Amino acid sequence: MCPMKAAFLIAAPMSGSGKTTIARGLMALFVRQGLRVQPFKCGPDYIDTKFHHAVCRRPSINLDTFMATEEHVLELFSRYTRGGNDAPAWACEPADVAVVEGMMGLFDGYDRASGSCADIAHVLDLPIVLVVDARSAAYSMAAMLRGFISFRPDLRFTGVIFNKVGSTRHAAMLRDVADEVGIECLGCIPKQTALEHASRYLGLDFSESLAADTLTDVLSQNIDTNRLQELCVRSQSPSWPAPAHITDAARRILVARNAESFSFIYQETLDLLSETADVEFFDPEAFENDELRMTNDESDTLLYLPGGYPEKHLAELVKAEQTRHAIRAFAEAGGRIIAECGGMMYLCREIITDEGSSPMCGVLPYAISARSADRRLALGYRRFQLCGRELRGHEFHYTKFAEPAPTSIAQVCNAKGEPVSTPIIRQGNVLASYTHLAPESLRAILDILLKH
Repeated sequence: MCPMKAAFLIAAPMSGSGKTTIARGLMALFVRQGLRVQPFKCGPDYIDTKFHHAVCRRPSINLDTFMATEEHVLELFSRYTRGGNDAPAWACEPADVAVVEGMMGLFDGYDRASGSCADIAHVLDLPIVLVVDARSAAYSMAAMLRGFISFRPDLRFTGVIFNKVGSTRHAAMLRDVADEVGIECLGCIPKQTALEHASRYLGLDFSESLAADTLTDVLSQNIDTNRLQELCVRSQSPSWPAPAHITDAARRILVARNAESFSFIYQETLDLLSETADVEFFDPEAFENDELRMTNDESDTLLYLPGGYPEKHLAELVKAEQTRHAIRAFAEAGGRIIAECGGMMYLCREIITDEGSSPMCGVLPYAISARSADRRLALGYRRFQLCGRELRGHEFHYTKFAEPAPTSIAQVCNAKGEPVSTPIIRQGNVLASYTHLAPESLRAILDILLKH
């Protein structure tokens, strides 16, 4: 098995510096060169990973030191880059290059630098390529770069890519800055309107006007990718054991999947479920779903409803009445269901918008308000205790429960241990919450539903 040629982490001093654009462009450039690229994303992000998959034709894996242990992060990186029989079928071929896209600023975590992409770089011993927005500065970049390089002696900075560079003269000044502070300049990307993305929800709007070929061409002309790979050469990742299978698992897991309304699923979660049972997918917006062959005696089936934006597809979900009735009948017959955020909203009695009320599955006797007057951002890591286990995840939504809100079966806290009002709902064999569960916590939930 050939060793991986290179691995590195793309980071930035702050959000909006262009690290997603640069990361995606580099992935596309490596693919164009005939390399197998394994993408990763720091943090609980569902949208950037879709961009990675579209470019690399290989699913992107989330790395997070709040929702997973350092040992688990190491195991994930090893498993999805080295290939082999214990890797999922799609990752059986080893990667040539691993590109890890950071989140926010390099040192921005849930508690100072804890949980930041700097932590990921440290745990995986990855060299860091810093993407810097240089549009309004020249020599002042020296102070900023020197500060980043010296702030954490345990980190390795391989090079810097200056983004939004105004002119050839500006680029020359920036290269002098890099030389002075002792970091290699790997490229200067000129400022171009075509390379700017519009912000949308958790990620970016991947519009057709920004062709991948255009981005790849710009980067190929302005970044020395051969030098980048030379600086980031990595030997094969050490072998880590694959995670243990769940015992006494359901033999069949039905997963709701749709391009937008039910799309927030970690690739690691899909792989975990596939190792556990026969996984089938269905689209809740479809008028008929042959996959929903759920009868009262099908105790070997579990239904997983991940998050997304069902409030944006209410007409389609309402029209698919047969699907909603089948899910309610399954729940009333004792069927096991895990529902996260948008999936939980779908299980409720109704979703209320400025235009009116839309009936949902009616499994949970609550109403969700998506009215503009009630829109409030709930965002952050979450953790709670259930059946003697600490479960972790992430929350991101603008909707809320209309009164009366449900009573929670557990106190949910943020990353710092401070109580938050997010309810955890347990009704029969249904467990639902606004929290998007980390894959290892979803594994624990499966065990809880099977044994309690």
